[in-house]
Amino acid sequence: MPKTSKVKKKTSKTKSKTKTKPKSKVISKPKTIVKGPIKISKNYIPKDNEKYMCEKHKVFFRMKLQEWRKELVKANNEALYNGSMDDNSISADIVDQASSYTDKNVEMKAINRQIKLISEIDKALTRIKDDTYGYCLDTAEPIGLKRLMARPVAKYTITAQEKHEKDEKVHADD
Repeated sequence: MPKTSKVKKKTSKTKSKTKTKPKSKVISKPKTIVKGPIKISKNYIPKDNEKYMCEKHKVFFRMKLQEWRKELVKANNEALYNGSMDDNSISADIVDQASSYTDKNVEMKAINRQIKLISEIDKALTRIKDDTYGYCLDTAEPIGLKRLMARPVAKYTITAQEKHEKDEKVHADD
């Protein structure tokens, strides 16, 4: 008997190739570098040679306004607490009662002024967030660093403020 050999048939299995995209250079947009909060020293003072209302200026005025607000709130709380302590000491003397009433009236007016000032500080802090701080609300001109240092809650340039005050006087006279 003749020998028969088994011949293996080659079967080619087709491997499924995953198509890969040819690597091409992708031009990406320039990355914007997100910087952390800017830190300034305690004795930093804005200078005229710096860009007006740069990040350093905003941080400086934000810190100044927040510190001022904190002091006013503390003073108001102390005044209200200490003022309420005097209510128990009612004098029989009518002159003492009148004097106490006048003192309380003056103190409450001062507290009301400070409350309005706290509201103005809050508005100024909002303007810092909106990037409108340091610019006149009427003319959109820079208010100026000297004016903002003297009055951090200033909303108008000096000329616009004078115009507002003149208009208020005209309307008050009516």
